[in-house]
Amino acid sequence: MLSNDDKAPIAKRFRGFLPVVVDIETAGFNAKRDAMLEIAAVTLDMDEQGMLSRCETFAAHVEPFPGANLDQESLAFTGIDPYNPFRMAKPEREALDSIFKPIRQMIRDTGCKRAVLVGHNASFDLSFLNAAVNRTGIKRNPFHPFSTFDTVSLAGMAYGQTVLARAVEAAGFPWDSEKAHSAIYDTEQTADLFCTIINRWNEFTLQNLDPA
Repeated sequence: MLSNDDKAPIAKRFRGFLPVVVDIETAGFNAKRDAMLEIAAVTLDMDEQGMLSRCETFAAHVEPFPGANLDQESLAFTGIDPYNPFRMAKPEREALDSIFKPIRQMIRDTGCKRAVLVGHNASFDLSFLNAAVNRTGIKRNPFHPFSTFDTVSLAGMAYGQTVLARAVEAAGFPWDSEKAHSAIYDTEQTADLFCTIINRWNEFTLQNLDPA
């Protein structure tokens, strides 16, 4: 176990939690019944000045679990064909393991105690993540079971916007609607949004602490 002096700056910023941005594309809205089709996670780094930035992206296409419901309206919305062989989809357990392994390693390397999910409407993604963990019997889920950081609330506070595309644009980033609803694209855009809001808060705090 790392001493407090040896811990990375990010381990000291969020009460020992490691924020990891997650987006899950699904075949519906019912986490217990509908299939998880894509998952992506973006880890974050923090420098000595407390500024956050994107670190690495991990992603997997996911096979529908046996008996999963596939809502046709949801599939039309995302444009995902669950059985397209070029997706190179993995079973849920294998897909989750490929995401969880590097997150567990980063938790150890930084001295954090657990990951906390960052998402746009984070409760939705966490519900699908928890349901898949329960189905697959994974024992070492690195994510906190109910705590999240939700960029809907943060973007509403910072920019007056709650829709991801509008919030990203308000933060100064371009939005490509043709790439939207891909887990990787949405996760990386959400990560940039989260980092920008946290970094703006840090700058504001430092300005107000500056005696000059």
